[in-house]
Amino acid sequence: MAAALVAVLALGMSAAHADDLKDRQREVERQIKGAHQDLDESSSQLRKAAARLAAAHEQLSVAKTRLATARGKVEVAQERDAEMQAELAQAELDLAEAEAELARGQVDREDQRERVANTVADMYSEGDPDLIAFSAMLDAVTTEELTRRNGVRDVIVGQEARAYDQLKAAEVLLEVQEDQVSEARDEVADQREAAAEHLELMQALETEQQDAKDSVVALVVERRDARVDAREARAQDLAKLRKHQKQQDRIEEMLRKRAARAVARARALARAQARSAPGGPSTGLLAMPVDGYVTSPFGYRSHPIYHYWGLHDGVDFGGGCGTPLRAAAPGRVIASYWSGVYGNRLIVDHGVLGGKGVATIYNHASGYTVGVGDQVTEGQVLGYEGDTGWSTGCHLHFTVMANGQAVDPMNWF
Repeated sequence: MAAALVAVLALGMSAAHADDLKDRQREVERQIKGAHQDLDESSSQLRKAAARLAAAHEQLSVAKTRLATARGKVEVAQERDAEMQAELAQAELDLAEAEAELARGQVDREDQRERVANTVADMYSEGDPDLIAFSAMLDAVTTEELTRRNGVRDVIVGQEARAYDQLKAAEVLLEVQEDQVSEARDEVADQREAAAEHLELMQALETEQQDAKDSVVALVVERRDARVDAREARAQDLAKLRKHQKQQDRIEEMLRKRAARAVARARALARAQARSAPGGPSTGLLAMPVDGYVTSPFGYRSHPIYHYWGLHDGVDFGGGCGTPLRAAAPGRVIASYWSGVYGNRLIVDHGVLGGKGVATIYNHASGYTVGVGDQVTEGQVLGYEGDTGWSTGCHLHFTVMANGQAVDPMNWF
């Protein structure tokens, strides 16, 4: 029986532990869903200036790479251009030599034609060489004379044949030289066309290089201007922060005095004495002010932009624009005003809770439905989530003041 009871208890504890783990898992999932950089980082002016400066840095890096690439292309193109100019010069030299050879060949051919013409004229000045030779052979009276006269005829005819052969050879050589000139001219034309196309490429690459250089110069100027704007925005923000801090100090002093008076009155009341608890605050004294997830907790941190170590004096809740803001406990509205840092701000005094004078502060609202002096009840709608002041999106920056000091709100729910 005891063993069964232990098993049942263990099973119940295991189930409760599992439920707790599921709750924690759901809470982590909600926080992951809403996790992002703290919303109340700085003014929108500084964020825009910082984003502009970061963009200029990134674009400048890209532009420098582009310029280096363009310069590399131009250098390669210049080397190729030098090679092409050398090839064109060689082609033009080859053409000049071929044309000179052609001219010499034409002269040689004309000379050979003239020699052929003179030879033929000499040969035919006495009549047809074949007929003369034939007549001479008819006049021969002996075999030796016939042979001699036939040899003379062969010499005469051979001279004519050689003259024509030499002329034919000169004409064939001239044709070859003409073909060489034609090929050389085509080569020069191709080289010139390629050089012209490459010149266009060179001009395009030089234009690209100049554009890249102009882009780098423009981005350097843009980065300088963006840095100046960021410095000016930061100076303005720091001035607002100093003004806000003075205002916050006055509020904290006022709340400390009100808390001291409230605690003094509470000590005279039996009910308040019964509810008072020594040491730290009790839990469950405040209700959740909004139906949303935590995007930034309470505590000290390094400012995302300014990088100073400071207290994030509340809890940021997401939820979306227009989400109702509710009173965390009964109380009275003691202040409602505009803050350059926190936007629309509302302060509710709840009197004594857990032995401490407690007030809650609502920030960044789009607007409030209650005003100074109004009594509010727990859960009453006070206003709606907005993104006024230093905010990058609709959210609630919820602060709990205990005896005039900011405390972690999560210890009071």
